[in-house]
Amino acid sequence: MPRIDALVAHLGGELAGDGSVEIRRVATLEQADEGDLAFLANPKYLGQLKTSRAAAFIVPPAHRGAAGGGRPCIVTPDPYLYFARASRFFNPAPAVVPGIHPLASVRCWLPDSVAVDAGAVVEDGAEIGDGVLVGANCYVGHGVRIGGGTRLAPNTTLYAGCVLGTNCIIHAGVVIGSDGFGFAREASGAWVKIPQVGRVVIGNDVEIGANTTIDRGAIDDTVIGDGVKLDNQIQVAHNVRIGDHSIIAANTSIAGSVRIGARCMIGGHVAIAGHLSIADDAVIHGGTQIMKSIRAPGVYSSVVPQQRHADWVKNFSHLRHLDTLAHKIRILEQHLEHQENSKETP
Repeated sequence: MPRIDALVAHLGGELAGDGSVEIRRVATLEQADEGDLAFLANPKYLGQLKTSRAAAFIVPPAHRGAAGGGRPCIVTPDPYLYFARASRFFNPAPAVVPGIHPLASVRCWLPDSVAVDAGAVVEDGAEIGDGVLVGANCYVGHGVRIGGGTRLAPNTTLYAGCVLGTNCIIHAGVVIGSDGFGFAREASGAWVKIPQVGRVVIGNDVEIGANTTIDRGAIDDTVIGDGVKLDNQIQVAHNVRIGDHSIIAANTSIAGSVRIGARCMIGGHVAIAGHLSIADDAVIHGGTQIMKSIRAPGVYSSVVPQQRHADWVKNFSHLRHLDTLAHKIRILEQHLEHQENSKETP
């Protein structure tokens, strides 16, 4: 097991206490036991820190001496970020074991460092970088480009011509490059399909959650910037652009040609209407419906807090009559204004 001083030497931070203590894993304050490293990210859990059985702690400067018992602490301005890095230190991704499974179908040249698992198909013209993992039953279409170190979990589908950067993580069931939802209507009401000839272009260090779908562009490309993190079951429609280091939670739906800025944080179940723009550094609460562009950074929400059903019915009945109430208020204001004017007239 590594010593805590070795961990600090690798990840940084200030060590307070005995550096020879050995650490086996990271854990929560409540579940930690001997040999564990726990973290305090929120002061409201300070009581748990004092009773935790952890061998050492990650704490902010304000609580460097709160653990008691002479147990060592790693002091850092952002304990949660440090916890994430420590967790990666103790739980590295499994190494890629190079080789092409006999039940895989590969129709292009691959570097010796690439792994292709059973049932996977890699079409001709694909360009695969060093150390890439193509999981079982994946499909990599003609002309796809995948940067070094990227990992495709089982049952991932990459349609022809799509581009993935380096060190991406694509989880099971993701579909990249399927046709965007583009149709024109005949006078008869019938729909005419518009060919979707753009690509999906994904930057470096992107993670895409299970069963998320990203449609190819109609003419221009759908573009996902560097460092973007997408949760499970997100729909990204054609021609969408997502800026670097934005993060989006599960079940969000993004309609066609939306522009999302850099470093945005978007909660789950958000719906964004087509052709809108979201400014850099916008934060959107879960469940929000975005029906017009957001031009400035800030926190946005359209969610009505939950309430008892009977209260909701009563409040919604008032909501239905807002136009009538507004009209009555305007009449009363006009009446009062008329009375005031009458008093002032000699």
